[in-house]
Amino acid sequence: MRARAVDGASLGLFRCLFGVLVAVAALRYLVLGWIGPQYLEPRFVFSYPGLDWLGSGPPFVTYGRFAALVVLGGLLAAGWRVRLSAFAIFLLFTWNHLIDKALYLNHYHLVSLLAGWLVLAPSDRAFAPLARDRRDETVDAAWLWLLRGQVGLVYVAAGLAKLHPDWLLRAEPLRLWLGTHDHWPVLGAVFRWEPTPFAFAWAGLVFDLSVPFLLLARRTRRVAFAALCVFHLATAALFPIGVFPWVMTLAATLFLAPDWPRRLRGVGVRGSLGESVAPAGVRLRPAARLAGLAFLAAQALWSQRGLLPEGDLLWHERGFRFSWRVMVMEKQGDVRFLVAEDRPGGRAAAIDPAEELTPIQCRMMAAQPDMILDYARHLRRRHEAAGWRDVTVRAESWASLNGDPAAPLVDPDVDLGRLRPGLLDRSWIRPRPPVRIEREEGRGE
Repeated sequence: MRARAVDGASLGLFRCLFGVLVAVAALRYLVLGWIGPQYLEPRFVFSYPGLDWLGSGPPFVTYGRFAALVVLGGLLAAGWRVRLSAFAIFLLFTWNHLIDKALYLNHYHLVSLLAGWLVLAPSDRAFAPLARDRRDETVDAAWLWLLRGQVGLVYVAAGLAKLHPDWLLRAEPLRLWLGTHDHWPVLGAVFRWEPTPFAFAWAGLVFDLSVPFLLLARRTRRVAFAALCVFHLATAALFPIGVFPWVMTLAATLFLAPDWPRRLRGVGVRGSLGESVAPAGVRLRPAARLAGLAFLAAQALWSQRGLLPEGDLLWHERGFRFSWRVMVMEKQGDVRFLVAEDRPGGRAAAIDPAEELTPIQCRMMAAQPDMILDYARHLRRRHEAAGWRDVTVRAESWASLNGDPAAPLVDPDVDLGRLRPGLLDRSWIRPRPPVRIEREEGRGE
């Protein structure tokens, strides 16, 4: 198969706007005072496996990372040493993201991935006033297809995650979230109408599973992109999901014609550039194409790893992170720990996590079993260091998923302090109670 050369305008504009988005996102943390509560105040950090060495660092390092992201985002947008700027953004943004599991968000993961792609892609062929040299403005079409694959994977995985009884048969958690807006004029009455959350739920499912393919077809591309903009504007207005709608809208422009920014500006493009053979300096080698496809395939498989353990993934959350399960659950919990010496006359103490953890850490940990386990193991180590012997740590935890009554989340009889975490072992997690699918009396009216 011959390598095709296409206009690099859409890739260049994507890089430019992506840099602006990174700069604005980092600036928000500086201006709104989020850095201290999230990165400097925690006395304990819920590290990812193998990343317990990755700390936030002293205040000047932490603030410096965010300030650097503001500058680097601007440099990337202007086209200054694009690969170097993108690589620095990838490192710093990923560093911030992987410090604490309590800070995990889907769109942070996506920003890191997109920055990584820009390290490799020739995105400086257009909209790069600070580029060091003016090269051919064409790129190998394979780069656009790989980036489209990355974005399409997010949509399809998010759609597959919605094939869940809570979403399909109960319209949860949309019913809960829409209920918080029932005071809105006119729309509030619509949100209270029983079929409304079901309409939103099924429309969201169909949208996620179909929009990447509709964007690829010329006949449906404009309508699909318009629907995408309306969809993400609506989610941004209704739900507190940060910059995710803006990231996805920006990324979706990669599905448009490669020369769409020039057409928008009324600038013509030489001949039928999209059908020309890519010159030697533009071609992406077959091995690189294969590596890109393998990377996307690995992501697709990884996103479905949570289906391996038995039970409800939204309850035990084994494999939830980094799997593009977007907006599929509302989960709250409460947990208390009992630390004791397992010997006659041994000491015992009830531990309130709020005495050591920040509010966001407490909120996230109380509903996520693996974080409860992490904290229990920390409590064992902390009390052993204080001179306690034969330490046991048990937890009494309750969680509510998608509006259900609160139920025990972990087994209170299991010593969590010495339990080793594992993907397939969930014997210490209580199963989710059976969910009533039928409509409850008076609900939604």
